[in-house]
Amino acid sequence: HSIKSTPPRRFLPVLTKCIDAYKLWQEYVTHFPKTAKYTLGGKIDTLFIEIIENLSVASFLSKEHKLPVVQKAIAKLDVLKVFLYLAWNVQALDNKKYVSISEALSEPGKMLGGWHNQLVKASEISSR
Repeated sequence: HSIKSTPPRRFLPVLTKCIDAYKLWQEYVTHFPKTAKYTLGGKIDTLFIEIIENLSVASFLSKEHKLPVVQKAIAKLDVLKVFLYLAWNVQALDNKKYVSISEALSEPGKMLGGWHNQLVKASEISSR
């Protein structure tokens, strides 16, 4: 008996980038010191999951309902970056890991900013 697997559905590029960054994070959290793994590491993990959740939800919403969810994803991403900086600052993440995870989040940050600006423009045009 062979199980046929269906290819994954196509995600938004920004969602794919965030999932890739989360996979990288999963490699790093296993090396976190025990004192930070379930506190700071858990918080970072939760933020990643919430961002991915918000992006997934936003992808299914109608245009007029996307903006607040995208704004929430941006806010979560900004907080995530602060917590990653904190992890680096307390030496739970070394320089190389901090730089690579920061770089992995740079493009999704830009993509989210572009999506946000596009939604703001569309809402301004439709409210005229």
